[in-house]
Amino acid sequence: MPRAGLDPAAVVAAGAALADEVGLANLTMGLLAERVGVRTPSLYKHVNGQEDLNRRIAVLAIGQAADAMGGAIQGYAGRDALAAAARAFRAFVLEHPGRYAATIGMEPSGPDDPLATESRRAMDAFAAVLRGYEIEEPHVDHALRMLRSLCHGFATLQAANGFQWSADIDESFEWLIAFTDRGLRALGRHRD
Repeated sequence: MPRAGLDPAAVVAAGAALADEVGLANLTMGLLAERVGVRTPSLYKHVNGQEDLNRRIAVLAIGQAADAMGGAIQGYAGRDALAAAARAFRAFVLEHPGRYAATIGMEPSGPDDPLATESRRAMDAFAAVLRGYEIEEPHVDHALRMLRSLCHGFATLQAANGFQWSADIDESFEWLIAFTDRGLRALGRHRD
């Protein structure tokens, strides 16, 4: 019988929090069981093992990142929306590096997979940013990939302490936003 108050959502939330603390690579079913106060086999009443746990953490993380970005861009367009989305994404990754790590390389099993649904919501926030730049359709997919790559790359490097030189990290991030804004404005004016 499952422990009172413990359900799949609670197990995943505890796993995500633990991943943020110890790193996704160090998250194990045994460590999670200890955290929630049950024996390891009891977790299998709620998740189907480590892979299922990691997948559910990825779904949670992508949904939370989508919420953060979507909320941040409300009422903004152009550079302001770009800055709001980028800052929200970066803040999420820095605050939740373990759960965000679960999203890397995780493939949806199909279009109805919750991972695919949450990923679309996250990309919708970036797409909303691009609408403010009036980028034409042939360039939208490329611009979406560029935005995600820039935000992902900067945030994950920072979370891994990958910036070891003296330049201020926040200044570099603002520089990246300004540079991206100039490029997107130029692309929006560009007509084939």
